[in-house]
Amino acid sequence: MWVQKTLTLPSHRRGFHLITAAVVRAIPEIESIKTGLLHVFIQHTSASLTINENADPDVRVDFETAMNHAVPESLPYVHTLEGPDDMPAHVKASMMGASVQIPVSNGELMLGTWQGIYLCEHRDHASSRRIVVTLMGE
Repeated sequence: MWVQKTLTLPSHRRGFHLITAAVVRAIPEIESIKTGLLHVFIQHTSASLTINENADPDVRVDFETAMNHAVPESLPYVHTLEGPDDMPAHVKASMMGASVQIPVSNGELMLGTWQGIYLCEHRDHASSRRIVVTLMGE
C-alpha cells in the first residue's frame, strides 16, 4: 500500500515543536500497516524536520540556543531581502534536513521511547507549513 497526504501545520513561533501526533492523525491508514516506512517531508526552505527527545521541554530550548550559536544572525549575509532571520533560517534548515523516515510496525511508528518528530521553525514570523507524508508498506 502507498498513501500520500499533505498536512498543513498552523504557524508556530520560532523554535522546536513536536508534531508526532499531528503526523499520525493525518495518516490513519498507518493502523493497517504490518511492516512499512513513513517518510515525512517539509516543503519549505526556512524550516526543517528532525527526530529527537520528546520528554523534557528543556531539549527544545537547548536546540534553539545551539542552533543560534552555530548559525548567528549577526554574520554579514548577502541575502537579506526577507529580513535578518531569513538567511540564517535557510542555513539551519539545510543543516537539520527537510525529511525524516520512520519504520512502521503493526500499525505504529517505531520511534524510540523518548523520540518524537520535530518541526524546527527557524523564522521569527513564519506562516503555516506544508508537510508531505508518504506511507508505504503492507
